[in-house]
Amino acid sequence: MQTELSKRLGVEHAVFGFTPFPAVAAAISRAGGFGVLGAVRYTAPEDLARDLDWMQDHVDGRPYGLDVVMPAKKVEGVSEADVEAMIPEGHRQFVKDTLARHGVPELAAGEAAGWRITGWMEQVARGQLDVAFDYPIKLLANALGSPPADVVARAHERGVLVAALAGSARHARKHAEGGIDIVVAQGYEAGGHTGEIASMVLTPEVTEAVAPLPVLAAGGIGCGEQVAAALALGAQGVWLGSVWLTTTEADLHSPALTRKLLAAGSGDTVRSRALTGKPARQLRTAWTDAWDDPAGPGALPMPLQGLLVAEAVSRIQKHEVEPLLGTPVGQIVGRMTSERSVQAVFDDLTSGFERAVARLNRIAGRP
Repeated sequence: MQTELSKRLGVEHAVFGFTPFPAVAAAISRAGGFGVLGAVRYTAPEDLARDLDWMQDHVDGRPYGLDVVMPAKKVEGVSEADVEAMIPEGHRQFVKDTLARHGVPELAAGEAAGWRITGWMEQVARGQLDVAFDYPIKLLANALGSPPADVVARAHERGVLVAALAGSARHARKHAEGGIDIVVAQGYEAGGHTGEIASMVLTPEVTEAVAPLPVLAAGGIGCGEQVAAALALGAQGVWLGSVWLTTTEADLHSPALTRKLLAAGSGDTVRSRALTGKPARQLRTAWTDAWDDPAGPGALPMPLQGLLVAEAVSRIQKHEVEPLLGTPVGQIVGRMTSERSVQAVFDDLTSGFERAVARLNRIAGRP
């Protein structure tokens, strides 16, 4: 599964694996793909440095990258406290009422609320980059599109390629104009923040729009046959995220959540603003239903929603309150029916890819 882009980056397979778990990212790189560590959950630079140190020791010299969440325009001088003050009291009460209705226990006294979505903030994201550029990362990806121009320039000065996610050809063209090296065409089926155009339509549209820039296809890809389809549509690789959630290297800290993922079908996800304020595909739960109910207050815009629900999500996860328990995941969850190692996933991807290529060769009358 090699392409011009995978050869350029020195990887065996044109499979780019996004994950918040260092052990998964390292395993992806060791298996011949390109591991990309998600940085949005790191609020302290030293924590990111610790995990990048660990990855350096466990990728066996293979290349890897980092994914950040940065707005294209600088947003300076706004603190987390400033943002917190913008959250209406009615929304806070809605969270309390929803948790009470499902009997979700409080956190213990003094217990931290866990991950808060602050990686979008200018000072946090730039702190992550200050750390990351001290390591030999080969790719910097931005989940919110093109990062600020000075960040692109800073990456290029270090020989780091820059990728940006796009949900339409129009967005992809803007990325190309901004000096981006790789466009990730993220289809409607994908987990997390995603647009409204399906991968089968989006991938060739983006490929044509930004040629000759390489494009990675994302969304609805979890087997080798789907990888072959993405390459046939013009992509130079695939960007996979959801499929790694049920690997043995993943650290979800929740057996109940793993069970829910393994039991879910492709129709058990929903594109909801419940988690971050932007439409994000995730497991459909009583939590997403509450926020999507027209009778409720509705989700706040990003980043207010993420800060509003941070403690609630921590409580739900800690106490494994199954009706509310969810995670961002794509429609490919229907294929995630057993826990497997990252290497086993790659073995299935490569064998499926070979079957697809052989099938097409037979159809084309080639030996």
